[in-house]
Amino acid sequence: MRRLLALLLLFVGLNLATAEAKTPVEEDILERITDSASPYYYPKLLLRLEQGDPTLSDEDFHYLYYGYAYQESYKPLATNPDMERMLELLTGLDPDHAERSRIEELIIAANGARESDPFSPQVLNVLTYAYEQLGDKAKAEQWARAMNGVLRAIVASGDGLTQRTPRHILMFDHALSVMAAEGYPHGKARIVSRDVEFIPLASSYVIDGKKRKGFYYDFSRIYRNKPEGYTYKRDRTWQFNNLKPREYK
Repeated sequence: MRRLLALLLLFVGLNLATAEAKTPVEEDILERITDSASPYYYPKLLLRLEQGDPTLSDEDFHYLYYGYAYQESYKPLATNPDMERMLELLTGLDPDHAERSRIEELIIAANGARESDPFSPQVLNVLTYAYEQLGDKAKAEQWARAMNGVLRAIVASGDGLTQRTPRHILMFDHALSVMAAEGYPHGKARIVSRDVEFIPLASSYVIDGKKRKGFYYDFSRIYRNKPEGYTYKRDRTWQFNNLKPREYK
């Protein structure tokens, strides 16, 4: 199994612990994102995201992230060759001395990957890094806010400490991004039910005064529209490398 390396995790004003709890309720999400009079009407929300609207709130990102599961473009089991290309470009990259041409290729690949996985924290993270390297602070901040918003939405969806209170994800890799953002080294995920997986911590951590062994994630949305006869094999080997925090003031 191929090892995917050299992903950068940029902590840009990220404080996952302060995300207000909001478990996704499907009826609520569908009603709000399809109502043209709603502030969470999906086309409007998506336009604000693409335009880099800095006023997008945690509530907005809740409906952006979980509302994506109802879009025709949400195909979590499809291949994403642009993602593979992005990861190839990252392999062996010196993050502080990368050639401009390679950074520009990285942006093209990452934007292509977003077409299939627009809320991938790792893709948003790479875009933040790439635009920072080009000196485009506005774009770097835009994608940093998007990355943080997605991570906070996932963390707020459940405490992840029991099978009944899992965090909810749209892609398996999103769970690994959250673990990396929180700074928790982890082991290999294992399926514990039809809808939930458990990602064990490499060692026990004391969280909120209690010893924790890992986190539960609800992946049920991934298989809702699974093609008949489809068998999905997950590559679990990539990891983020936490190099340098970036802060924008």
